[in-house]
Amino acid sequence: MKSAIHPKYNPAAQVTCSCGNKFTVGSTKDAIHVELCASCHPFYTGQQRFVDTASRIEKFKMKQKAAQPKKEKKQEKQEEYQPQTLQEMLQALKH
Repeated sequence: MKSAIHPKYNPAAQVTCSCGNKFTVGSTKDAIHVELCASCHPFYTGQQRFVDTASRIEKFKMKQKAAQPKKEKKQEKQEEYQPQTLQEMLQALKH
């Protein structure tokens, strides 16, 4: 087994949660930042909270708004060009 390839183990790494809770664990990193911990997680607290640090919901809603007019235009085009009867389809082929 090679001796110089493993990271250095820190038995007192500081973990900091977004709620302000701090505790120590053993890790290869000196400091760890987390979004949820046992003192603020909905499963342990019984309270329903939503944590959205990356603004993913807003980005998703913006994408939906931007894509919505495109969908409507596509649907309108499809409805305009679809013949209703066999006779209309044959007339479109002749022209």
